[in-house]
Amino acid sequence: MIKIHQGNSLKLEPSDCNIVIDVIRAFTVAHYAFLNGAKRILLVPTTDEAFSLKRKHPNFVLAGEEHGIGIQGFDFDNSPKRISKERLDNLTIVQKTTNGVQATLNSLNTKHLLVTGYSNAKSTASFVKKVIKGRSSTINIIASHPTGDDDLACAEYIKALILEQNIPANIEIEKRIKQSHVCEKFYDPTNLLFNKADIALCSREHPSNFVMKLVQDSEIPTIERFAL
Repeated sequence: MIKIHQGNSLKLEPSDCNIVIDVIRAFTVAHYAFLNGAKRILLVPTTDEAFSLKRKHPNFVLAGEEHGIGIQGFDFDNSPKRISKERLDNLTIVQKTTNGVQATLNSLNTKHLLVTGYSNAKSTASFVKKVIKGRSSTINIIASHPTGDDDLACAEYIKALILEQNIPANIEIEKRIKQSHVCEKFYDPTNLLFNKADIALCSREHPSNFVMKLVQDSEIPTIERFAL
């Protein structure tokens, strides 16, 4: 059974698998961070916790946003375009975001917890099909933005891929992402806080040979690469 939910503050029943989606932009950032060599990503709910970890571990790298805007004192904002240009070999990233991270921290009550944007959606669906077997399995797909059609489009795409039924064309998904109200500020030339180049990466598939999976026994919820 596969259910799609929307929002970042849901409290779901125990499941076999939860997939948390943040297309614009947290888990597109995470995907490109891993592509560029990051070792792991720690998820924290507050900036205070992020800064505390940085004080204890000066080599940690802070990335994220509040209300979409980069956080003063963080090493990176929430831009996949920017992080795609960085070498992050073997680094630990601490990530704090409004929707994706928060939704993930509320989705820990499961056997398998994965995160993704659209860029690695196909690989994520393939992993779930391989690992989760049986009609009685419960899979929740969480579109973390409470009102964004970008995450919802990606959720519907992943569900169709897992079920191998009525799979929408990529051009349809990409159109929904780009036309989501979440993108409006990125296309506003007067708003210099948001880079429209981020949307190009968020709306482009870049399937990888790994998925982004939470380490269930970690003291701090931690995303690591798991090979397909």
